[in-house]
Formats: sequence, structure tokens, C-alpha cells
Amino acid sequence: MHTITDWLRGLSGPVVYAAVGGMVCAEDALFFSFFIPGETAAVLGGFIAHQGSVSLGWMVLVVVCAAVLGDTVGYEIGRHLGPAILRTRPLRRHAQRVGTAQDLIRRRGPAAVFVGRFIAFFRPLVPSLAGMSRMPYRRFLFYNALGGLAWGVGFTLLGYFAGAAYTRVEGTVGRVTAIAIAVIVAVALLVWYLRRHRSRGREPSDDSSGGQEP
Repeated sequence: MHTITDWLRGLSGPVVYAAVGGMVCAEDALFFSFFIPGETAAVLGGFIAHQGSVSLGWMVLVVVCAAVLGDTVGYEIGRHLGPAILRTRPLRRHAQRVGTAQDLIRRRGPAAVFVGRFIAFFRPLVPSLAGMSRMPYRRFLFYNALGGLAWGVGFTLLGYFAGAAYTRVEGTVGRVTAIAIAVIVAVALLVWYLRRHRSRGREPSDDSSGGQEP
């Protein structure tokens, strides 16, 4: 996480938008959530926006559009490739979760597209399953857009306000760390002293009992 943040900080504004948007879109379209969760990219985008490298408004727009676009690509992949997707190696290893996602589509219909947006494993999977089930695209797009808007705004703002909180507490981190270390050392010394005191208190009784033996 820290390495990705440093990498994004070193990029120019347009490239930051492209990098964050690309990670969000790739997660939904190409099952990249197995490597880089979309929430991570959205939160990092908001965090970088708080530092002034990019605009918060534009970052929110990029994340939302990338989320909607990624789901649309996933829908088309499922519609054209069908069950062959389920035979890929990453999904074969998660057959039980795939079955749960399929059940969610059957029970909730288009609403599953909205609900699945907020469940990490289901997010890249539900759009493809919706395409396989031949869900009408207009209905899919409506719930896709609603989910992408709520998810994109929420997680980008989470990163932004996390950055604000980090800035406020950054100055106290050194003092808190020093106090914590001092407390740990004090407790360790107290435990050492008590153990030593108890061991000395047992020594006379051991000697006296030894004297009573014939």
C-alpha cells in the first residue's frame, strides 16, 4: 500500500487520474480484484486528492466512470463468452463463492448488480454473470450506474477524509510512540522486579525445609 501511494504521488495529475481509473476499471472488467481491490484504488485516489496533487471532484468523477465502465465491459464479456469464464483457473478455485453469486443473481435480479458492487469478491463477478443470464442491458446499466455512483463517491471521500485525519494526527505520532515505548519498558521492569522478588522470597523456605529433613 505504501509503495503504491508513493508511486502515485510521483505522477503528474492526468497520469494519477489514469492510473486510479485504470485500476478500478481493470478490477471489474478483468477480475483484478484478486490482486488490487478496487476499494484500494478509490481510497488512494481520495488520499492523493487531499494532498492537493489532483482535484477531488475530478477524482470522484474518474472513479465513478471507471467503475461503471468496468462493469459494462464485464457484462459484455459474460454475454459473449458465457460459461467459459467460470472454467478459468481463478474462478475454479472459488467455485462455492461463484455459486453464491449466481444464486444472488437469481434471487435479486438486477438489484444484485447494485448489491454486488459493495461485496469485494462479487464486484467483478456479478456483471459477467448478469451478461451470461442475458439480463437486459438497460436494466443492468441503471443498477450499475447507481452502484458505481454510491460506491465511487463513498470510497473516494473515505480516502479524502482519511488523508485529513492523517494530517491532523501526524504531529502526535512521535509523542504517542515514545509514550508507548516508555510504558512497555516500565511494565517489563516491573514484571522483572516482581519475579525476582518472589524468587528471593521462596529461597529461605526452601532452605528451612531442607534443614528439617533427617
